[in-house]
Formats: sequence, C-alpha cells, structure tokens
Amino acid sequence: MKLAVFAYSRRGCALARRVLAVFPEAEGEAYAPERFGEAGFRPVEKPSAPFYGALFQDKDALIFVGAAGIAVREIAPHVRSKQTDPAVLSVDELGHFVIPLLSGHIGGANALALRLAEALGATAAVTTATDVNRRFSVDAWATEQGYAIGSMAAAKAVSASILEGDVPIMSELPVSGGLAPGLVFGESGPVGIYVGWEKKAPFGTTLRLVPRVLHLGLGCRRGTAKEAVAAAVETVLAAGGIDPAAIRCAASIDLKKDEKGLLDFCGERGWPIEFYPAETLRAVPGSFTPSPFVESVTGVDNVCERSALLGADRLIVKKTAVNGVTVALAAENREVRFG
Repeated sequence: MKLAVFAYSRRGCALARRVLAVFPEAEGEAYAPERFGEAGFRPVEKPSAPFYGALFQDKDALIFVGAAGIAVREIAPHVRSKQTDPAVLSVDELGHFVIPLLSGHIGGANALALRLAEALGATAAVTTATDVNRRFSVDAWATEQGYAIGSMAAAKAVSASILEGDVPIMSELPVSGGLAPGLVFGESGPVGIYVGWEKKAPFGTTLRLVPRVLHLGLGCRRGTAKEAVAAAVETVLAAGGIDPAAIRCAASIDLKKDEKGLLDFCGERGWPIEFYPAETLRAVPGSFTPSPFVESVTGVDNVCERSALLGADRLIVKKTAVNGVTVALAAENREVRFG
C-alpha cells in the first residue's frame, strides 16, 4: 500500500508519526507545511491543486490529520469514481476520531479506519449504510476477494436491496462456511449476485462478480501478430460465454518467450505470461489433445492445454485452433468464503 499522511500543526505532526507506525508494511510518506521543518516530513507544496492531485492519483490511501474540512477541500477537485479513487481518511489531531471520507469499501477506507482507530484508542466514524446496519457489503467483500465487479450500478442496486431484505446469490464456485447475513441462495429475482466466470445474467439486475482464476494457454506459429492472437482468444471466450476479467495469467512454451505478438497481446491486457520448457510441460499429468507436428517442433505433444494447466486444476476449454493460434483455458479450484 502506498500511503500519504498530511499534518498541519505540531501536534498533528506528532500524531502523523503514530499513524505511519500503525502501517509498517506501507510505503508511507508524511507531509507538513514547510514552516514546521519537521524531520522526516516532506513539504506541502503550493499551489495545492496539482500537489494533492498528483498524490491522489499515485497513492492507495491519503490520511489527513486535522479538520475533515481540510481533507474535503483538497480532494474535491480530484474525485472521479469509487472504482478508482484512493481511500481518504480524516483524523483529528488529538486522535479521538477516525473518519473514512472516500472509498470506504472498494478503496478500503473503512477497514483502514477500524485498524487505525483500534491502534490509537480512537472511535472509527464509519457511516456507510451496510456497515452501520451490519449488512453484507458486496463491493468491500468483492475487493477483498480479488473479484472483478461487473457493474458498479448493479453493485449499488444490491447494496440498496440488501438493506430492505435478503438478496439471492448464485455461484458457479462451491460456497464454504455458509452465506453472509443478507444473502440467500437463489437463481431468480429482481436483483441478485452471480459469482463465476461466465457472462450470465440470471436476475433482473445481475451483479456479476468475476473470480480471477483462469489460466490461458497459448500456442502460435512464429511471427504471429498480436491481432491474430487477440482474435483467436476473443473467439474462444465468446464461444464459451467467458468473461476476460476471469483470466489471471497466460502461459506457453519457452520457445515462444521472444514472440512479440504473444508478449504485446498479454502486455496490453495486463496479463502476466509464463514460458515453460518442454520437459516441464511433458510432466503435466492428464489426457491432452496430441499433435505429432507440434511434438516434432517443440518436443511436447500439446503446448496450450499443458501450459494452461500449470498452476491450475482442471481444463475448462480444450485446445481450440483459430487461424494458426491455439487456445486452451484451465481453472483453479476456488471456494467462495464469507467468514
């Protein structure tokens, strides 16, 4: 976590040091007006808009030690979306109250406030409706689990509905340990949650939560362009109704480690790609679609299926060839847990 802490008085600077100490794992930086000249503090620069704007874009969390109004004024020009805005908190300089102001769920401000309040002996003033009513916070839970949130509008609809009654959830992954308060198993209804990698919409308003559990195995001819790789992968995903947000990583044989088309395709999508030697791929257990030609060139009978299974548990899409590109998908075994 990249953290910035701001203080505007001597007493505030002392508390800012305590705040930083609460998060030893963070890349923490402290800021104060230059007139204080506090050791370990960077200056709060003028003009303020570009100064706070740059930190707002760069940091995961901003903590203001001082009046909440200072924080509100400084962040106001930079607020954009609850999906991208950092966590913003305000702490009074005596350390009595910790107030999460922005991105309480997705950005983690509520969790940070509770942790900080406990360490300081303060009160966390959490105001989000689902939290104060002790109901399930779907966006916070999805973020903690690393699930992609299909629609913030649908997430808002779920949060509103769960305050009025139970919301149905349908999951392609096994659920372990029971459901969270406010959820019931169901496959229909006006508003509901679907957990899985398929593009399903079983409810009137469906919030799709997509677990990043799929491994993409790839093979291609030498010199294949990234556009051809993209077209092949998109064809396979569309045929299976699979959301690309579920892809965690890609893999192929080490003969392809300098294949520009593969590297550019994965790089543009932010998917890490691993390249494995033939002997590692040959050792992958299972039944695969063999190709004598591929084996004569690479030393292994199937590249895409075997590479997809490395680090995963089961094939969900077997080798599919599209214009010289071979694609396979494997899934990790994952349980849904609420506790």
